[in-house]
Amino acid sequence: MPALSVKHLLGIKYLNEKDIQLIFETADQFKEVINRSIKKVPSLRDITIANIFFENSTRTKLSFELAEKRLSADVLNFSASQSSVKKGETLIDTVNNILSMKVDMVVMRHPNPGAGIFLSRHVNASIINAGDGAHEHPTQALLDSYSIREKLGDVAGKKVIIVGDILHSRVALSNIFALKLQGAKVKVCGPKTLIPKHIESLGVEVEPDLRKALAWCDVANMLRVQNERMEISYFPTTREYTQQYGINKEILESLDKEIVIMHPGPINRGVEITSDVADSSQSIILHQVENGVAIRMAVIYLLASQLN
Repeated sequence: MPALSVKHLLGIKYLNEKDIQLIFETADQFKEVINRSIKKVPSLRDITIANIFFENSTRTKLSFELAEKRLSADVLNFSASQSSVKKGETLIDTVNNILSMKVDMVVMRHPNPGAGIFLSRHVNASIINAGDGAHEHPTQALLDSYSIREKLGDVAGKKVIIVGDILHSRVALSNIFALKLQGAKVKVCGPKTLIPKHIESLGVEVEPDLRKALAWCDVANMLRVQNERMEISYFPTTREYTQQYGINKEILESLDKEIVIMHPGPINRGVEITSDVADSSQSIILHQVENGVAIRMAVIYLLASQLN
């Protein structure tokens, strides 16, 4: 059986194109499973997985938990807000205590960039990064690319614009890595204050004008403004942001072609995207959610197959 080139999923930048294609092909098989009347397979019956979330999460946590249960793994959920972390316990001590319960794999979200990489060097378990600060969110980027592939047939050669808060977004960085690896053309669009200074070094262009960006692209991935990561104000008002960088039905209908609309969630309806766009036939937002379970099943299954 083909195997991934990595023991952990810490970031897209550690994968190669073959890894991504293998994950997609495996997800294709699991997508069939989750659309059957019996949605479970016994693939990971002897595997125990701990979901360790040091930041709040709804969609990602539920998606991982559902993926694990669909594979028949034993699941342990850990919330930092109700744990000894509050009493000063270190990350390694926390995880080692969990691993002493004979856990094989850890899915972790952490506010500090590189937390998963740090952990992978100190514990003997397979680590999946479910988001580390403003660094990476690899499974989100994989499900986004998978959703583009499903909708448009291929990712190579497609023009993708990522709109919004690029500076604070782990989704943006992982998407840039994944899309470039597969041969897509990528541009970013947003307020100058929310575009990282050296973004061009990643092989992407900056397009400050939303209408020009939408006229160019095949796919628009709309990101929310991450106010929780901001200590200062990066633009005057939400209303002004929406006027310049929000998508509504009128803007979409003014284009001379149909583009695909994506959003990693949660959506701020009426800010970066209006309800009539989010719920339109051009939107694949709910497909992204469904594909997230299949992609996470594929990642977990492929990493678990390497466990001794």
